[in-house]
Amino acid sequence: MSNTTRRDGASHRKELMASRKNSGYSLLEMVITLSIALIMAGVTFIAMKPLISQSHMNSAYSTTLMALRNTRNLAITQSNEYYVYFNPAGFPAGTIQIEFQGPAVGGIAPPLQQVITYSIPSDVTFAVQAGFPASTPDGFGSGITAIDFDQGQAQEPLNYVVFMPDGSSQDNLGAYNNGIIYLTQTGGGIYTSRAITVWGATGRIRGWRLTQPGGVATWTQQ
Repeated sequence: MSNTTRRDGASHRKELMASRKNSGYSLLEMVITLSIALIMAGVTFIAMKPLISQSHMNSAYSTTLMALRNTRNLAITQSNEYYVYFNPAGFPAGTIQIEFQGPAVGGIAPPLQQVITYSIPSDVTFAVQAGFPASTPDGFGSGITAIDFDQGQAQEPLNYVVFMPDGSSQDNLGAYNNGIIYLTQTGGGIYTSRAITVWGATGRIRGWRLTQPGGVATWTQQ
């Protein structure tokens, strides 16, 4: 074989290798790369899912607690009545509605005026779960009614509280409005659940977490 032939063959192989290099990834390489990326994304999502669920519950709990405490503070500082409704009619589930009751004119109270609405994450609901302990936060309710205000009064269970200028929580008939609301997560275990209580005479608001000391489900104040 002549030197010219050898040079031509080597030149052809270099051109072929350069052509393959310039053509980019092959279809097989792209499929393998995409498969690895999808697997990594799936593993990351599975690992992050509990953290995402926890953040949603924390957000729902904080929003509910804030709505109650801020509204009570408004009632005190502005010397007016403010209503806090949970799951009000005409709104999506998970809505908290704040309304303002203006002062009476000529002995007639004006219609309630909406101030603001809040929404909790869609995977968290005002609900109860089987397994909630019989010993309830602050002794309110029996653990089977999700929104249970006006404890011991004729209108129980109510889905609202009315904060008064003195800071107390009452119903629309003027009775002290003690109550509780439970938050739980769709598809979650009971130990992600939270509860919030309102003590009518003082308007005291407490947050609770369901814990398991000694293997026994117990509501613990936060």
